[in-house]
Amino acid sequence: MSQNKGTSPRYLRFTLAQRIEHLVMLLSFATLGLTGLPQKFPLASASKLVISLLGGIETVRFIHHTAALVMMLGTIYHILGAGYKIFVLRLPMTMLPTFKDVKDAFQAFFYNLGLNKRFPQMGRYTFEEKMEYWAFVWGAIVMGITGFMMWNPITTTRFLPGEFIPAAKAAHGGEALLAILAIIIWHMYGVHIKRFNKAMWTGYLSEEEMLHEHPLELADLKAGVAKPSVEPKTLRRRQAIYFPIAAILAIVMLAGVYFFVFGETTALAIAPQAETAPIYAPRTPTPQPTATAAPTSSLPQVWEGAIGMLFPQRCGLCHGANSFTGLSLDTYTNVLAGGKNGVVVVPGKSAESPLVILQAQGGHGGQLTLEELAMVEAWIDAGAPEK
Repeated sequence: MSQNKGTSPRYLRFTLAQRIEHLVMLLSFATLGLTGLPQKFPLASASKLVISLLGGIETVRFIHHTAALVMMLGTIYHILGAGYKIFVLRLPMTMLPTFKDVKDAFQAFFYNLGLNKRFPQMGRYTFEEKMEYWAFVWGAIVMGITGFMMWNPITTTRFLPGEFIPAAKAAHGGEALLAILAIIIWHMYGVHIKRFNKAMWTGYLSEEEMLHEHPLELADLKAGVAKPSVEPKTLRRRQAIYFPIAAILAIVMLAGVYFFVFGETTALAIAPQAETAPIYAPRTPTPQPTATAAPTSSLPQVWEGAIGMLFPQRCGLCHGANSFTGLSLDTYTNVLAGGKNGVVVVPGKSAESPLVILQAQGGHGGQLTLEELAMVEAWIDAGAPEK
């Protein structure tokens, strides 16, 4: 589709819906980067500044999660829109890589080195644009899987070892850093600096720009074969088939997003209240046993001792200084402060402490042994002293 503006014709490259979709994904990606990098590098001065300006780490995480939700919804829209173009309009799948893209890449490489006199002739999408698109697809898959594991660590550790959580955190941060660098170095240079392509904002390219970047598509547009038309009767029949299928797919994908976001709060929030029973206390004193080495759990417990080393060792992967679960167990102050769902230790009442209730159920990612749990219970019952 061309449009004359003065003497130079312009060709429609992206519709208004495509431009809005691009803007939404751009804003969500930028927000994810702005709130994600400070969490990956929390000790950097710039990170501390961003976290402070945004209102603290909890606000940063909320914004990050909201941007991730927007990107997931945008991805669902893109999938359904691509399905409509392929199965209803029967448009060619011009974004699929072909052997010609490999040839074009080598030809462009040798052209930039001065070893080839002709730049490759490309169609609707260049090999560079296809690489960017499929890199985004791959990145979305990696970020989605690792993001789910970090957002839902308890659900994850029901099926996978607890070590997968810090591994997911490392992969999530590494892929995010790679994506941001690719956008800044590759996309920004190739689209906005080298040629300053404004098609994603205006929707159109001039004939000169089309001839320079997409000469094969320009030839198809001039020949009238770029977008084959569909008869109204055929279009309605295809829509009648596709729309119900798309509705089912949309419901399934939205249900997946709902489970992703709301399927789990924290381990402490889903732990049921344990039953309590009176502690057995004999009326007559028990004879003093012969002198033997007292078990560790029977010794007076304080934080600055075995307890202070136990939590970082057992729980540090998920509940360390930069915890993504909303609960840090790295210091005495953080343990007593609890997390976003309330306190986890009730001094003097181990049976009512959510931390003990959860550990007593077993199967936790950072599961304590029976002796270690007994130590923690003794410490809490003694008032959870620091020294």
